[in-house]
Amino acid sequence: MQNRFFVHVLFFLITAATFGQNNKNITVSFNNTPLKEAVLKVETLSNKTFYFDETWLKGHFVTKDFENESLQNVLEELFSNTNINFVFKDGNVILLNNTYVYTDLPPDYFNEEKTEEKQLEDTKNAPIFQEEYAAQGTVETRKLVTIGKQTANAANKTYTLSGVFKNSKTGEPLQNLSISTIDRTKYAVTDAEGRFSIRLPYGLNKLETNLLGFEKIRQDVIMYGDGSLNIELRENTESLEEVVVKSNKDANVRDAVVGVTNIDIEAIKTIPLVLGERDILKVATTMPGIKTAGEGASGFNVRGGRADQNLILLDDAVLYNPSHFLGFFSAVNPFTTGSLEIYKASIPAEYGGRLSSVFDIETKSGNMEKFAGEGSVGPITANLAVEVPVVNKKASVIAGFRATYSDWILRSLDEEALKNSEATFYDGIVKYKHNIDNNNSIQGTFYYSKDRFSITSDSIFDYNNRLISLKYGHTFSEKSRAEVILVNSQYKYGINYEADANEDFDFGYELNEYQAKLNFNYKLSNKHKLSYGLSSKLYSIDPGNIEPIGENSDVEAKTIDREKGLESAVYLSDLWEVSDKFLLDLGLRYSFYMALGPSIQNVYAEGVPKSENSIVEVKEFGKNESIKTYGGPEYRISARYLLGNDFSVKAGFNRTIQYLHLLSTNTTQSPTDIWKLSDLNIAPQRANQYSLGFFKNLSGKDVEFSLEGYYKTMNDLLDYKVGAQLILNDDLETDLLQGEGKAYGVEFLVKKNSGRFNGYLGYSYSRSQIKLDSQLMQERVNNGEFFPANYDKPHDFSVVANYKLTKRFSFSGNFTYQTGRPITYPIGRYIFAGEEQVLYSDRNQFRIPDYYRLDLGVNIEGNHKLNKLAHSFINISVYNVLGRNNPYSVFFVNEAGEIKAYKTSIFSVPVPTITYNFKF
Repeated sequence: MQNRFFVHVLFFLITAATFGQNNKNITVSFNNTPLKEAVLKVETLSNKTFYFDETWLKGHFVTKDFENESLQNVLEELFSNTNINFVFKDGNVILLNNTYVYTDLPPDYFNEEKTEEKQLEDTKNAPIFQEEYAAQGTVETRKLVTIGKQTANAANKTYTLSGVFKNSKTGEPLQNLSISTIDRTKYAVTDAEGRFSIRLPYGLNKLETNLLGFEKIRQDVIMYGDGSLNIELRENTESLEEVVVKSNKDANVRDAVVGVTNIDIEAIKTIPLVLGERDILKVATTMPGIKTAGEGASGFNVRGGRADQNLILLDDAVLYNPSHFLGFFSAVNPFTTGSLEIYKASIPAEYGGRLSSVFDIETKSGNMEKFAGEGSVGPITANLAVEVPVVNKKASVIAGFRATYSDWILRSLDEEALKNSEATFYDGIVKYKHNIDNNNSIQGTFYYSKDRFSITSDSIFDYNNRLISLKYGHTFSEKSRAEVILVNSQYKYGINYEADANEDFDFGYELNEYQAKLNFNYKLSNKHKLSYGLSSKLYSIDPGNIEPIGENSDVEAKTIDREKGLESAVYLSDLWEVSDKFLLDLGLRYSFYMALGPSIQNVYAEGVPKSENSIVEVKEFGKNESIKTYGGPEYRISARYLLGNDFSVKAGFNRTIQYLHLLSTNTTQSPTDIWKLSDLNIAPQRANQYSLGFFKNLSGKDVEFSLEGYYKTMNDLLDYKVGAQLILNDDLETDLLQGEGKAYGVEFLVKKNSGRFNGYLGYSYSRSQIKLDSQLMQERVNNGEFFPANYDKPHDFSVVANYKLTKRFSFSGNFTYQTGRPITYPIGRYIFAGEEQVLYSDRNQFRIPDYYRLDLGVNIEGNHKLNKLAHSFINISVYNVLGRNNPYSVFFVNEAGEIKAYKTSIFSVPVPTITYNFKF
């Protein structure tokens, strides 16, 4: 009781000293006057002595007129935009740097009857003194930081802390870094520019960060108001905490998006792959919901979608053919790739033009401080990437080049047939990034790849991709940012045939895409984060031209008319934090497409098959004249509800429209497939997808569980009639059909991201079916009933694991099982017009044998000495250890009146590989 009486008397004396001062009023004017000068002027006018540290006042200026104002009011105005408080004492004025002297005790402070709960509440709401935290300000490596100005009414409120995380070495923003309170009740993740915003309560908050490859820090922050804090983190380059696929800590639970896969680029080096080539897209196919039609197949089938329904972006530019070597390798250099995010559902509203997924690949920025590089040498390929600083801590270039020397190997073999074969590829990428200042940045990317192969001695196939991407970003404020993006994508291929002088020809195909985008991000409030923008894309397709080679060739020169189309869109999305548990991501995209001339379009009679005989009108359109327009809203809605700090349920709905179609008579995507724009006779594809998922993390064990289900409907899918001619066809629509599709499935994934034993297990049960129905028998398939798509594989099971024996030695392996894909079998014979014909089953009624494969590898890290030329990593692996003769396809041949079945395999024996990787 005596102690409390003493405190009461102390506060009474302070109060008396505060309010018992000379109340002489002051009249004075300031015009952009330094704060120190203003304080000294007021000191003179008030006849009082001011005590303060001059450094507190530097950088502050005052513009204000005072007319007969009290000293109290004058000082409050002078220090309103600073962290300075003040107190009157013994006729003097003492300035305090972000320290507040309380003149009132908490209510019921002297109440002896307070319960334990009430005492705890009073302690929480009691005045906070700076000295209390100064002793606790050294938590690990970061010092105590005070945000805002301490005032009498600051308690019992929450404030916003925002800022930017950057790489201390390169100055690059750190994306997908998580920052949270130690008790995990408050949480935020940085965006693509490294920016974050987190709502924190008044007083001391202990924060921690987490991002793979960077140091973890603890940061103590005292919150007295809204403010910003920028932090630089050091790379943790020698850490060997390897995982195969790593998502941000708890982001899988707390984000609103459902159906998103993140690939850890660095960790994929331990996964055994064919011929030792590190391949980010092949690793993606081991995740649930992402498949290929077969081993070595090009293209991806995501949640029952076709290969053309995936938007594959490399630094915002579309990569039309993402594979080398007919699908054995991806065309993306792993040493220059910074991140890969795959949206299987909850596709952001800014993306459009495809039905099923978005593969968002971003090239990493080069080191802005020192020269660095990475490379590898394998059995048939070599790869080198270098990073060169251009302007210290501001600008850099990263360049990568990869090539195969398989031609040299083929020529060295004794097999004469292989000596005459050709199979080669290369790709190169250069990215320049310049941080002009804190608010402006610019980057540009150039990419080129080329494949050339000859399976037979008379034909040479080649295809190439070319991308150019320019991006300018500007930050208006902590709440607002914009970026302008200009891109060009080109895909072209050719066939050179020289076997018979009478049939020699040269065939060419080319697609160009030009796009301009304007994206904005605006933080409307702590609960609403807006993204909005617009884009316009011009397609230009030369569907094919053929030229004879030599004077004796009977091939007739022919060129199919160019196709053009303009696709534009506007979008708006709102990330709405309804409550701490409920998060909504609401997006609306409205797309508009216009087929453009010059063009000649046929109009066909109703109720009869489209053919040359059913043309009732031929329409001719001039240059850039509108042929046909399509459009509509595309909804992107997802929601998350927290059932606990590490357990959530998510749901989503996506509506997408695709105006571009891929035509292929093959089971899988081929380099010689053709792209077709929607026009007068071909409508765009449309899809609706419904998703539901449960996400759970095991606290302290870095283990993630997810269970997701989806149902997708698709309309106006493009297919073809039996015997269709897709290349050099002036009336292509006469050989095409449009129908509907549906896909549904359940995906399960468990991942252990760290520890000696890490990896993941994924399983999916999924179905993908198509229906081609019409009143016309000629346009009906399987009697108009749903039938399995070529890539329908109900069961898909994958295990990828890594065991770390020591810091330098680890073992890795992966096992894959898939249901065999559908196929059409001959089931009988019949005589027609005096000739024996083969009777085939319904389309895709049967299946080829199931697929399974086991791969094993040993990984050897070089020593970890700091002073050495380069750090090395050796991967020794065996692909298809069991020697399983997995069929890629099954075909039938009529031999002497007998139908015989044959199957083809890609790798029917174990394939050992050793790859040397180095990093400097």
